[in-house]
Amino acid sequence: MASVPPLRPRDFPTSGFVKLDPSEKIEEEQLPFYVAERYYPVDIGEVFAGKYQVVSKLGFGTSSTAWLCRNLEDHGYYTLKVCVRDQRPSNEIMISEHLKDCPDHTGKRLVRLVLDSFEVAGPHGKHTCLVYQPLGMSFTEFRDLRPDGLLPKDLVQRGTQLILIGLAFLHDNNVIHTDISSNNVLFGIEDPSILPQIEEDEIARPIARKVLADRNIYYSRPMPVSTGMPVLTDFGEARVGGGRLKGDIMPGIYRAPEVILDMEWDSKVDVWSIGAMVWDLVEGGHLFFAKKDRVLNDDQHLAEMVSLMGPPSPEFLTRSEKCRRFWDQDGTWKGTVPIPEQTLAIRERQFSGDDHVLFLHFLQRIFRWKPEERPTAEELAFDDFLMQPVLEDRARS
Repeated sequence: MASVPPLRPRDFPTSGFVKLDPSEKIEEEQLPFYVAERYYPVDIGEVFAGKYQVVSKLGFGTSSTAWLCRNLEDHGYYTLKVCVRDQRPSNEIMISEHLKDCPDHTGKRLVRLVLDSFEVAGPHGKHTCLVYQPLGMSFTEFRDLRPDGLLPKDLVQRGTQLILIGLAFLHDNNVIHTDISSNNVLFGIEDPSILPQIEEDEIARPIARKVLADRNIYYSRPMPVSTGMPVLTDFGEARVGGGRLKGDIMPGIYRAPEVILDMEWDSKVDVWSIGAMVWDLVEGGHLFFAKKDRVLNDDQHLAEMVSLMGPPSPEFLTRSEKCRRFWDQDGTWKGTVPIPEQTLAIRERQFSGDDHVLFLHFLQRIFRWKPEERPTAEELAFDDFLMQPVLEDRARS
């Protein structure tokens, strides 16, 4: 197959855009503890590694900014993440290299891996750059666009099932994500023509920006709505290990009980996260409050778990010395927070009839004290709640 000739870098407008008030904080400047010198001053039109030309800003975070790029060599579009100074995403690169070498699996295309990485020298130090396939908005962003702030049932079912297949690929290859949430699940792009359109829009209608002495700070250009196959992203906190592991993982309110109680943990923490994420998407709020006086509190979190799952077994309580802080030798709760009066059935308000029953059963399979009693990702992918649309179609045919 003949190779395509390389493209020449395009000239992007240096005028014709709205110049914002330099004193107004926008985008990454609004983040807590923002320090300008930690961020590489990316310019639209800039070429990285001799081939990735930046065509638009996609977003920002505490550890990086994200940009849509055109590869001048293969003409394709990619997402370029430019990390803040001294941020070394070696774990994500290592996980990606490990997974790239793994055998083909249906779920392999449902996880986003680093395709390329390199360093660039900035005015105040070196920055690591990561290259990925371009994706659409996150499940969180899509949900927030909806008038009711909720994802429709069929999208939750299809999306969750596919993410579980991607998760099964990870677990089959001894990778535990540890940070699954609707922020880290992104829609695939069904119509690739939206990517050159973003580039053309930047040429015809350049985005508003702040022009400062040492950098431009651009507004992010919204990615058009796309509801392709969901893709699991962000392996910065992932772990490789076939056995049981130790250590603090998972965002606060999403922690599984074995993590809170300093027990060994395994891939079943990801299954717990799936349940917490699906609850958020269906119910429009978190399952666990887990805070006291606005501070994350283990007593509060565990008391809520007892109310929703019932008390843990005596055998489970022998797995960690920390359990003695919350239960006596007979397994009676002695935490400083009373057990709330609630159940999953009472809390679940979006579904009724068979939908309510199926959803509760799905949740009850996940929210178990003992990790070994939770289903694997592959087993959960075929749960009756997730399979409901398929089973109904079969019944009608």
